[in-house]
This record gives sequence, structure tokens and C-alpha cells, in this order.
Amino acid sequence: MMGESAKAFLLACCAVLALSGCATTAATNPRDPYEGFNRAMFEVNEAVDTVVAKPLAKGYERAVPLPVKASVGNFFANLADLFIGVNNGLQGKVGDGASDFGRLLINSTVGLFGLFDVASELGLDKHDEDFGQTLAVWGVGDGGFVFLPILGPRTVRDTAGWIVDSRVDPIRRIPRVAVRNSAAGLRFVDVRASLLPADKLVDEAALDRYTYIRDAYLQRRLAQRYDGRPPKTQD
Repeated sequence: MMGESAKAFLLACCAVLALSGCATTAATNPRDPYEGFNRAMFEVNEAVDTVVAKPLAKGYERAVPLPVKASVGNFFANLADLFIGVNNGLQGKVGDGASDFGRLLINSTVGLFGLFDVASELGLDKHDEDFGQTLAVWGVGDGGFVFLPILGPRTVRDTAGWIVDSRVDPIRRIPRVAVRNSAAGLRFVDVRASLLPADKLVDEAALDRYTYIRDAYLQRRLAQRYDGRPPKTQD
């Protein structure tokens, strides 16, 4: 039987390959050549979010005390520091990578397995790196914006990066299926709950939710690629 990682890999690859036949002449943004496909997948995501993800996130937000939610977020953020450090190293940012590994060591010990972010209190800043950003630093073009079922907004490059990130995800290494699935589900709900305040902003500011989310995602990824100091562009 096909493993979870292989299924995720196949799903993402099939979706990206299918884009070659989905470009439409109606696309108005050169960075969004697959707009017809993307808008269809956006509607699927909106339906799933409305029926499943958002209600779970709201229930979690109401039922779980703030200190517990903070510890849950810290725990998963601590796990991420390992490969954040690896990606910083692959991008040539050796100092940042060393800081990430330092955060991991401190928070995993003094911070009680990452439940408390002691490293930030000691001046070790949290970074946000992934393999999609590493590919960008290596000169790989974004390949156009895509909106994939469940995965949400990506670029073709970031989709390839996500495949690598997902295959090295520490949660996938948990041997007991029930524990692994519970941890993955908790992380998903925690992340979705953290995005609830943004929902109101999007609803109030956006005449077209799809365009607003697409442009916000692309701007955010550009800022991440240049560590918050993106080059100036004419537009």
C-alpha cells in the first residue's frame, strides 16, 4: 500500500502537471497563468474550510486556554527549527542556521521539549525558512502561482519545496499511526486557529477574496525570500 508521503508526493505532482492544460486566456496577472484552474480549486478550499476547518479552529479557540495554545504553538515551532536551520545553511546563512540549532537545543531542554520559547527570551530570533525559499535562493523561478486542494496557495516552485519539506517532517516519523495523525491534526487546527483574525481582515478589505489572497501570498513569499527586505519593483 502506498505510504502517506508517497501519496502526498503523487497528489502534488499530478496537480502541478495538470496545470499545463489549465492556463486560460482570461488570466490577467502574468504570475497567475493558471487562473481558471486556481479559482476552481479556491472554491473547493473555501467549501472545505467553511464546513470543516474553520468550525474546528473556532472550537479550539474557544475551548483551549491561552497558555495551552501558546505551548502547542511553541512545541510545533520548536520541531520546525531543525529544518529551518538546515535551510538557512543551504542558503549560505550559516550564522542564522547556527542560531536555529541553538534555539532547538535550548527550547528542547530548558524549554521542556519546546513547550516554552526560552530561546527568544535569550535573544535568539525565530526564523522562517523552508525548501521553497532555498530553491529561490538557488535561482529556481517560481513557475507561476497555483492554488492546490487542501494545500492552499503555492507557486510551482513552492509546491516542489513543500514535497521535500513534507517528506522530512518530524511528525511523519512518529511510528504509531494514531499518535502521528493526532499530532498532524492538532498542528493543522492550531495553525488554522491562528489565522482566524485574518479572516475578518480579508472579508472587510477584499472585493475579490481570491485575488486578495493570491497577491498577499506572493508579497509575503517575496518578503520571506529576502528576509523582510525585498528589492523595490516598479509596480
